Amino acid sequence: MTDLETAKAHLSGHSLCLCKDGAWFIDDGRGISPMLRLLGENRDLRGYAAADIIVGKAAAMLFVKAGIAAVYGEVMSEAGRAYLEAHGIPCAFGTQTKSIINRKGDGICPMEQAVAELDDADEGYAALRDKLNSLKNKA
Repeated sequence: MTDLETAKAHLSGHSLCLCKDGAWFIDDGRGISPMLRLLGENRDLRGYAAADIIVGKAAAMLFVKAGIAAVYGEVMSEAGRAYLEAHGIPCAFGTQTKSIINRKGDGICPMEQAVAELDDADEGYAALRDKLNSLKNKA
């Protein structure tokens, strides 16, 4: 079984599963927060395969920044797929969608909006971290 197959097999009931060389770990955080936290902790994720519930451009940028080797998304946006492919990261999905919708279901996800015009993964990481912090401060 490949790392991506292992990650996908352990995703059920969780939001993120990362696998490398058969070792895997899961996270149940919402949205992109698990990847933001792992990157903030300076975790070495190079070469891991990732399975995630929702992969838009925001998540794709974080996977690129982390050095993730392959990605599976239960739901993957066209922009997320294009970003991963542009960076040479093989990806697969259960369902592809035009865009990622916000939790209220009435517009585009704010994380996707934060990176819509960005191409650099480091800039995307900074923009996403700032956006998440500003949303937490409003709550």
